[in-house]
Amino acid sequence: MDLELRHLKTVRAIADAGSLTKAATALGLPQPALSAQLKRIERTLGGPLFDRGRHGVRLTALGELVLERARVLLPAVRELQEDAVRLARTRDGAAGPARFRLGGTHGPLLGGLVDRIATVFPGHPVSTATSWSEREITGAVRQGRLDYALIGTCGEAPPPDAGRLAWAEVGRDPVFVMLAENHPLAGRTEIGLAELAAASWADVPGDGCFADCFTAACVRAGFSPVTVFETDIAACVHLVRVGRAAGLCRATFPPTPGLVTRPLAGAPLHWRHLLGWHPESPAARTAPRAVAEARLAHAEAAQLNADYRRWLRGHPGFGPALTVPA
Repeated sequence: MDLELRHLKTVRAIADAGSLTKAATALGLPQPALSAQLKRIERTLGGPLFDRGRHGVRLTALGELVLERARVLLPAVRELQEDAVRLARTRDGAAGPARFRLGGTHGPLLGGLVDRIATVFPGHPVSTATSWSEREITGAVRQGRLDYALIGTCGEAPPPDAGRLAWAEVGRDPVFVMLAENHPLAGRTEIGLAELAAASWADVPGDGCFADCFTAACVRAGFSPVTVFETDIAACVHLVRVGRAAGLCRATFPPTPGLVTRPLAGAPLHWRHLLGWHPESPAARTAPRAVAEARLAHAEAAQLNADYRRWLRGHPGFGPALTVPA
């Protein structure tokens, strides 16, 4: 195995965190995967980089050398990337047809935005990239590999790269609970979180604070979640449909045979949909229209869910954002 920049980032993350557990959380990786990756790095470099102990990890002499070089190399490479992207934007930004390279986390809005952009800008190329990681998507925008990031954040949490990218709010949704249509609570118009204290849960993964906020909301409701399955949307739907779990979903989740979505009493969790772009990129020229189309896509998704339409009438602080940036 050849040593790569991502390996140096891993070493730096472990050293900064002081433990594999904390580093795995920061990197959005399971701890066993991080441990295996560290072993491969150490084999490549010829020896252990950390001494493991009950209270965390401590750098070895070899680890000190590698970390010292990493702290020089990683900022230098990032600066090189940013300078190259800035030069490319200066070269490409003056003329040429608009392009729309859209990046998004898994959710119902990306397809709607692609459809609207392709309709409003016929003949202009549209491409997509998806990831469960908001950081990965925003990093690609920052580096010039994508034009727009369509992501979500839990509550009022700032998006990744908040200081480097321009952001506009697309909409704000409560988090609904997804149940099998034959679930005992499926006929209710609203469900208290505590009523599902004995349930297992299903949700898609992410690298924001949603998992912690969900656990905190459960604790406030008087219980700790039994099990949380973090998996892709199709698996979440399957687990809910067969009665294995209750699902957590945005209120814009489309109607699905065999399932119902219901609001949680008091809206203990909510989700902000955001569109981001680099302010010095060609995408900044078309950003106001892209934001407007994203908000229309959100409004269309909300209209498809009759329960959400009814809920919105009594909760004016949610739904599509109304203003468009100049």
